Amino acid sequence: MGSEETWKTQFEVMGQFIRSQRKLAQLSLRELAEKTNISNPYLSQIERGLHEPSVRVIRSIANALNMSAESLLAQAGILEGDEVIDEDETQDVKQSTRVAIESDPKLSPSQKTALLTIYDGFLQENKD
Repeated sequence: MGSEETWKTQFEVMGQFIRSQRKLAQLSLRELAEKTNISNPYLSQIERGLHEPSVRVIRSIANALNMSAESLLAQAGILEGDEVIDEDETQDVKQSTRVAIESDPKLSPSQKTALLTIYDGFLQENKD
């Protein structure tokens, strides 16, 4: 696969990741566009991998989704995993996981509590 095809694929993956995170955050395309000061059509094109967003746009989207720009780029395979593993990144991942569990409408409050307890237990176990 050529270099240009690789980049296109990575931006498609990043767009899919942005869309999934937007839906996990229960934001419409319009709501995310408002939070990021990016037009609806442009944001839609980014989600479909049709445009290569600037660093400013990536940061704006990441901030609106409560994650780091590095995390967003790592999900697309644009950054290697070891380039972004730091304490802030770990906190972003933990927060993203917690938000996903807490905002899932298909889970009851007791199921959410149970999942978060198990998640916290795994994190503590792996910390030791």
